[in-house]
Amino acid sequence: MFARHFIDSLDFARKGLELRGDAAISEMPRLQDVLAGPDGQVSYVLRGLPGKDGEAMLELRLEGNCQLRCQRCLQRLPYTIKTVSLLMPVPGSELEGSLPESGELEEEDTVDRIPADAHMDVLSLVEDEILLGLPLSPRHEFGACEAAVEGVSPAQQGGNQKQNPFAVLRGLKDK
Repeated sequence: MFARHFIDSLDFARKGLELRGDAAISEMPRLQDVLAGPDGQVSYVLRGLPGKDGEAMLELRLEGNCQLRCQRCLQRLPYTIKTVSLLMPVPGSELEGSLPESGELEEEDTVDRIPADAHMDVLSLVEDEILLGLPLSPRHEFGACEAAVEGVSPAQQGGNQKQNPFAVLRGLKDK
């Protein structure tokens, strides 16, 4: 079991502190619904740093691996986690109603605002960033899936093979 760290996000960011650690994917319960299994581990580095206008910022770097489920064949798909996130902890009173007007949005806004927390769970923050970075529909490379073998599904490969309906149409067209 890995150590669970809690920080005061604003104080941590303002002081430019740094925290490094490792976490098992199995320790992140919300990830279990989207992964093929609890295997894997992630290393993280959380650093406080000043933003361009002097605001307190957090930089979270993640590196690791996990097992996703391919949406074509439903088999395990190794996935490499490698992200860098810039986060701005904002007090709750400032977070509400602080969204810019639609014309004020910058095209390349790479900083995410998060609620400032005097007792922020770092593991939950790591889990959030992993969830946000996962692909919506993970798939093996084309042709690498068992399901992609000549258009026959794995269930059909077991001896009960049906003819592809489009192959029948192609045969009618060629006559």
